[in-house]
Amino acid sequence: MAKGDWIPVRGAQGTHSRQAHADLPEGTYEREISKEGFFGPAAFLHHNRPPTGWTSFEGPLRPRAFDLARLSAGEPSPWAAAVMLVNQAVEVRFWKLVEAMPALARNADGDQLLFVHHGEGELFCDYGRLTWRAGDYLYLPRGTMWRMSPASPAAILMIEATNTHFKLPDRGLMGGHAQFDPAMLETPAMDAAFRAHQDVAGDYRVEVKKRGQVSTVTYAYNPLDAVGWHGDLAPVRLNVADIRPVVSHRYHLPPSVHSTFVSDRFVVCTFAPRPFETDPGALKIPFFHNNDDYDEVLFYHAGDFFSRDHIKAGMLTFHPSGFTHGPHPKALKNMLVQSKPATDEYAVMIDTRDPLDVGEAASSVEDPAYVDSWKGG
Repeated sequence: MAKGDWIPVRGAQGTHSRQAHADLPEGTYEREISKEGFFGPAAFLHHNRPPTGWTSFEGPLRPRAFDLARLSAGEPSPWAAAVMLVNQAVEVRFWKLVEAMPALARNADGDQLLFVHHGEGELFCDYGRLTWRAGDYLYLPRGTMWRMSPASPAAILMIEATNTHFKLPDRGLMGGHAQFDPAMLETPAMDAAFRAHQDVAGDYRVEVKKRGQVSTVTYAYNPLDAVGWHGDLAPVRLNVADIRPVVSHRYHLPPSVHSTFVSDRFVVCTFAPRPFETDPGALKIPFFHNNDDYDEVLFYHAGDFFSRDHIKAGMLTFHPSGFTHGPHPKALKNMLVQSKPATDEYAVMIDTRDPLDVGEAASSVEDPAYVDSWKGG
């Protein structure tokens, strides 16, 4: 939407701060209402009580949390992994892999992003071999043939860009090396281990997913038999430890600044350890806001999740668009003063422009008390 299309409101009433997320009137809690996530026009309301102080919350709009660690079954194929959340633009699965995939996989529905929560091992694909470990993003372009061989039991968050692509966000004035240098994107190697993998005799199955259905193509040889490649399209690996977050010591930045990958109708963001804001008047926790345009999903990978209570690694939270949410009561105590100098968390956020449906497997490991975790704020 062109900037001039917005209705040109400029106003202020009552007791308010001059700047967003800083120097709040004493005893107030700020709530942001905005358009297009955090990129459109916005208003900042100041309340005497936390805007999440509900006594009950009924209906499908309620915030939900799922403990994916309780999903115990390992699946040899990624297409057998349970669907957690889905819409026409994105599909989120959680996959546990305990031994080498017996067949290759190919996603003909869209680009695939794998986030390794636990485990380490090797990935063999058309382009060569990549090693992987916990904290890795593995980007697989649509149509890539691949198989994984874990050295230890793996747990992987799978994010599909259905019928479209993943790209890097526009870093604008920050420059092309902000957040991470593209030199950190590791591509597969056609090394000795890859060539040895090619030479193993036998029949090879390739499980191809298209329109949500799986077809199996069988070869009398390993179809990963390429001897070279060139171009500007390939799988890449990026570890969360290589991400250097954008920070401001005087202003709590919106989560969109942590975007790592973008697609047509959703974004994938990475929360990594960063210093807390040091300006005395700046908010030092996420601000309350209406998520009216995007469904918000957070997968908690590791660390101390400072804005959430009763959340541990391996959990997935889902906040449908349409209600106000923000930090839990324990975080509110540190709204202006933090007891330590920096955050200690790694998490993956998925914000989707279209509403998500919850899969049966996610519902089976839901924490029904999550909606009540804001009480007492």
